[in-house]
Amino acid sequence: MMISMYPLEWLDSLILYTFNPKKTNVKMLSKSELFLISENVLKESQKVQIQLKKEVFSLHKKRHIRLLVRKYHSTLIFLLDNIVENQQDEMLKSSAVLKIVDLIINSLDELLSFVENRYSNYLSLDERAPVTYLIVSRKELLLRLERLKKRKISDSSDQKVMEIIIDVLSETIQSGMGHKITYRQIFYQKELLKSLEIFAETNERSNFYSGLHEVLIAQNFNCHKYINHFIDQISIELNSQDNLKSKMSELLFYYKEFSQLLSNEKGTFDPSQQNIKYVLENWFKHEIAYLERKIELSLETDDMIISSFQMNKQNKIECILSTDQMALILRAGDESRILKAKSMSHVFKTIVPHLATSQKKDLSYNAMRSKSYVAEERDKEIAIKTLERIIKHIKEY
Repeated sequence: MMISMYPLEWLDSLILYTFNPKKTNVKMLSKSELFLISENVLKESQKVQIQLKKEVFSLHKKRHIRLLVRKYHSTLIFLLDNIVENQQDEMLKSSAVLKIVDLIINSLDELLSFVENRYSNYLSLDERAPVTYLIVSRKELLLRLERLKKRKISDSSDQKVMEIIIDVLSETIQSGMGHKITYRQIFYQKELLKSLEIFAETNERSNFYSGLHEVLIAQNFNCHKYINHFIDQISIELNSQDNLKSKMSELLFYYKEFSQLLSNEKGTFDPSQQNIKYVLENWFKHEIAYLERKIELSLETDDMIISSFQMNKQNKIECILSTDQMALILRAGDESRILKAKSMSHVFKTIVPHLATSQKKDLSYNAMRSKSYVAEERDKEIAIKTLERIIKHIKEY
């Protein structure tokens, strides 16, 4: 059964009548009356919260709860609009009255936060938020950001991330006035700040994702500046690896850890951009594919070098002479200018890699060249007989 009383009656009367310069001479309020009002503002705020809980608890259908929550929400915004407008009047400019007005505004803001946090599922979040509501919300958010800015994070990497967030959020909140800002965007900013405040309190980090990155991915902080910083951090870690396989192993580890993180599907920092999980997952997949291809190309190159080396070994010409005897013939060929090259060393370097003996497949051109200068008589005789055999064959052609 619905409760017929109007739970916001006292606040309604206070704002629309007592602190309305068009209906009441606020200057006539005594100090004792102002003191009594300030005490009752806080009490009424608590009473409204309790009353709303009772009413929601007494309802069974979602559509009835939705209607009730939206009534509270829209009425609180209506009252907030009025008190902010009344605040501009000269009659409310005295310090004592301004203090009470600020208290009323803060109480209404607190009530709105209570409704928004506890019953957000029943609100129409994509509606445009009124300007006065934006002004109050902006003031609250900037104050919380300023407090957060003063907090020091022990991890230097997280400190850098926090600075990026604070700069981006400050700029967004301050430039957001005059644009179409929805309740959903304001709720997101409040929820994000709440998560950051909790993190700043605990300030714990055991790995890359257990710090601020985990908080921001969970909150779907899909800001380009932050995403670029996230990618840069991982790239630095990857570039510190010695080889492609180590780099791939590190990248796969980061991707595995990332895949286990959850990200908000409803709330988002920038509604015009894709979910941060989708963007970063895409980046990981492209990087993995790129590294896989680099490894494949590297293996193909290694195979080609090995194959070329083996082919060269198979294509070598075997000579029945010893290395000392071949050295004598090559030296004689160079010095008689039958073999023309820029140096004798170049003759050996060019020809020897293609020669082999029955005892040795790989010959050193440097060793062979050195032996050409210390030839034994036996080797000279064999070299001469070999050349004579060649001469005999030429004569028979």
